[in-house]
Amino acid sequence: MYKIGMISLGCPKNQVDAERMLAQLDKNEYVIADSYDGVDAVIINTCGFIDAAKQEAIENILEMAELKKEGIVKKIIVTGCLAERYKEEIFNEMPEVDAVIGIGAEGKIADLVKAVVEGDRKYEMPCNEELPLVGERLLTTPEHWSYLKIADGCSNRCTYCAIPSIRGNYRSVEFEILVEEAKALAHAGTKELILIAQDTTNYGADLYGKIRLPELLDALCEIDGIEWIRLLYCYPDKITEELLETMARQPKVLHYIDLPLQHADDKILKAMNRRGDGAFLRETVRRIRETLPDAVIRTTFIVGFPGEGEEEFENLAVFVNETEFDRLGCFEFSPQEGTPAFEMDNQVDDDVKLRRGEIIMQDQLEIVTLKNQEKIGRTYRVLVEDYDGYSDSYKGRTYMDAPEIDGNILFATNKNYEVGDFAEVEVIGVNDYDLIGRDING
Repeated sequence: MYKIGMISLGCPKNQVDAERMLAQLDKNEYVIADSYDGVDAVIINTCGFIDAAKQEAIENILEMAELKKEGIVKKIIVTGCLAERYKEEIFNEMPEVDAVIGIGAEGKIADLVKAVVEGDRKYEMPCNEELPLVGERLLTTPEHWSYLKIADGCSNRCTYCAIPSIRGNYRSVEFEILVEEAKALAHAGTKELILIAQDTTNYGADLYGKIRLPELLDALCEIDGIEWIRLLYCYPDKITEELLETMARQPKVLHYIDLPLQHADDKILKAMNRRGDGAFLRETVRRIRETLPDAVIRTTFIVGFPGEGEEEFENLAVFVNETEFDRLGCFEFSPQEGTPAFEMDNQVDDDVKLRRGEIIMQDQLEIVTLKNQEKIGRTYRVLVEDYDGYSDSYKGRTYMDAPEIDGNILFATNKNYEVGDFAEVEVIGVNDYDLIGRDING
């Protein structure tokens, strides 16, 4: 049977799509390769959200094209967001690509791969909302943690974002299906379940006429084996009292909220078509911290949006320094074709964007350094991720750190831990964004 390689780029939501494609291939007796040497086809599951992601996808396509010339890779299949967004350009301008497959066609990837390997050049672009929201997965995360994708698409219309045009409107997965999938993940060894969607806090509104995220959290907490539940991609206008009360009541739900705010200046928020103004965002953060005093809030901001002058940027910088977020990422505005922001007047120069981004991240480093210093002497439950033989220490994560996004804690011990075990670790030092600790039981 044919040997297939997979490159999956971009966000965790895209990664879950890749896992479903891998499961289809495995079920149809394809061999999933762990290297590209001698594969019959390599699937590149692309991201196309911002320019950096598009560039990464193109670089991967060109790299595989070189391997194809050398006879190492036989066929190249491109799918995912870049394929959906720039389908004609890829198909017509990159003859080395043997198939361009839209998101809606990923549910029949096994048949499409077979056709391509046997000689066809495929251009398959059904409606993006034909993407299956359910199905078996071949997990690519470590056994002890995994993603639960609770919805696809987005019905918000932020003026800078191309996701609705790429993936269609918001579509929730049925409640009962999610619970069964989570049970299967727990049976497979998952201890930390990470809920993802383009707007996690909107879960259920399209299917049931009301938001059912709190109810879903309650149901997931009943599953044996699941010990941590983490929320990513939350919108500030849907941080309800019911959600916060559920998080406070359920010990398995981590007091960690990923809350992309994008800006804090009223004028820029309005131009972005974001709901709420700066005062509303401050009140949202206040409510979170009042209900969950140990809450860790992660956010992201965009600098250099059209019309962002020095005053608007100063309002953002003041907000960042006043609010003192626990985790923060900052991105320079990347104009995307087909979005309203692409056509806006008063575009900001690239060098100004860069300078503003550096200012925000430097301020944030000082905030995090102080916050980490305050953790010295405190003890946290740590999920063990790895062992480093060189330093004879283990690497793990507290509830404060999402995998592959945030920092880690390194700790020494006399005990032998397996990956996926939990340890009680006292913080004894700080190394930039990471913590240093010692096992209080060993």
